[in-house]
Amino acid sequence: MTPTLPDTLCDLDGELLPLSQAKVSVMDRGFLFGDGVYEAIPVYGRRPFRLDDHLDRLARNLDALRIPAPDGLARRADWHSRLDRVVQAHPAEDQMLYLQVTRGVALRDHVPPPGLRPTVFIMTQPWAGVPAAQRHQGVACVTARDLRWERGNLKTISLLGNVLARQVAADHGAAETILLRDGLPGGPWLTEGSSSNVWVVHEGALLGPPMNEHVLAGVRVGLLRELCEEEGIAFNLRPLSEADLRAADEVLLSSAGREVLAVTRLDDEPVGHGALRGKPGPVYARLYEAYQRAKRQPV
Repeated sequence: MTPTLPDTLCDLDGELLPLSQAKVSVMDRGFLFGDGVYEAIPVYGRRPFRLDDHLDRLARNLDALRIPAPDGLARRADWHSRLDRVVQAHPAEDQMLYLQVTRGVALRDHVPPPGLRPTVFIMTQPWAGVPAAQRHQGVACVTARDLRWERGNLKTISLLGNVLARQVAADHGAAETILLRDGLPGGPWLTEGSSSNVWVVHEGALLGPPMNEHVLAGVRVGLLRELCEEEGIAFNLRPLSEADLRAADEVLLSSAGREVLAVTRLDDEPVGHGALRGKPGPVYARLYEAYQRAKRQPV
């Protein structure tokens, strides 16, 4: 059964129209090859949060895929204007803004012809926030092998590996799949979640895997670094083994939609030690409150 699309407005190549009326050619390389990039940007009180960080990453990914700047969007101010138009057209104050750029339309060939016009699609939807039960109790996660391609640092629309990984969590009634990559000495090594960055707390310090080709440099990585500095929490990016993950005092997730969230069960075992075993810990509590303050600051 085809789901009914909401009648909210979206932007397709500069045209503002109802989402149900937006059409893309079947020859678009995004449809045929997953040849494109995207960003998901949280919006609080109609203000996109960390927008320039998202647009910086978008520019890096477009450059990495050798997709030129879309027509009419060469300047940062042009992006701001196009995105703001979609945000203001939606009735919700808090939203999740989605931006996708594909290489464009051409006859099917692995090698794209020169001079293609990129396709730009922007939509938004209401964001209800993280459920209170998850904030107070934490969430359950499962682990799985990281079987995705070697360029996890690129935020492309080719997300089948992430979809299959997330399905593992759904099959186990869990919120997220935490991925471990084999093939390196001393591994398996922590990379990330199917749609989130993953953090380990050890002796009061927040630790994350290095931002290499296997890990997406999430916008929240920079944000959490800043929040840790404000809170006096040690912060370090270094290789983290499966043993580090399982011995952690706390495990956290971060993403645009989850913000920062405590993992309290991992593969059906409680996370942590002592009285806080299986409960959100103190580093999570401090970072959650700091995150909420950051959301309320002027852009």
